[in-house]
Amino acid sequence: MTSIDKYKGCFLGLAVGDAFGAPYEGGLLERLLWKAIGKTRDGKLRYTDDTQMAIDLAESFLHNSAIEQDHLAYRFAQSYQWSRGYGPSTSRLLKLIKKGKNWRDANKKKFKTGSFGNGAAMRAPILAMCFPSNTLALLNNVTKSAEITHAHPLGIEGAKLIALATQAAFRDLENEAILMKLLHQCQSRIYKNKITFCAEALNRSEKKIKEIKRNLGNGIAAPQSCVTAIYFSLKFRDQKFESMLSQIFTLGGDVDTIASMAGAIWGAFNGASTLEEKSKSLEQSQEITWLAKTLFLKQHHSLF
Repeated sequence: MTSIDKYKGCFLGLAVGDAFGAPYEGGLLERLLWKAIGKTRDGKLRYTDDTQMAIDLAESFLHNSAIEQDHLAYRFAQSYQWSRGYGPSTSRLLKLIKKGKNWRDANKKKFKTGSFGNGAAMRAPILAMCFPSNTLALLNNVTKSAEITHAHPLGIEGAKLIALATQAAFRDLENEAILMKLLHQCQSRIYKNKITFCAEALNRSEKKIKEIKRNLGNGIAAPQSCVTAIYFSLKFRDQKFESMLSQIFTLGGDVDTIASMAGAIWGAFNGASTLEEKSKSLEQSQEITWLAKTLFLKQHHSLF
């Protein structure tokens, strides 16, 4: 049963996974940079572009009661700060939009078929909060959100898988049912193979991190991170959040985004109560909690 606690858990799980994962992101230079800029003046952990774009998406939806692409693109561009750790192609895109370029012209400026990075997937859990029961509406709006920054079919497909997994977590579906749902949604062979491996890995004995890295990936591309995040969220759904994060930190690579996606799904399963202590060290945690509560009340107003 979807609850306000699950909504708070989903949004906080995304933000906490992001902020706690950021110091483990990338190579030595990236980690040294984040060590220098990774805290606010009052000592709170800063979140990255993953959480910022999730906030932008939630605020845009609440403003319009819908996903309005032009408004959302504008919000993304206005919130852009290099210090949030945006990827190079997304940074270039948002700068162009901020200068007045239409996102429809700018989003394929570098990649002719659009980016297939995981930038659309990292904010996809918010769309499950916007469309918790209507799967068709969820998938259509995932596409609308993704097209602005990550228009490649593989980028959109990865975002859909994360959104569907989050929606299923709100409903407390069993792992097998979730993976069957995701497999049915897969359009490409690469995602089908990874979902199949994920199912096998969850049903068999403990998989070593190097096997997960080799078969599911740990990179910034959507096919190299989305199913990875789903695997960790399902594997640790009945375990401590910290245990899941520890394994993701060990995995390496695009740690903050994998942790944010997995964290959101885990939070949708388990709610906010076990995340509250960690969220105290996170910047703007009260604002994030407020957004989650407002999204819930907007979607479930008939209950009150």
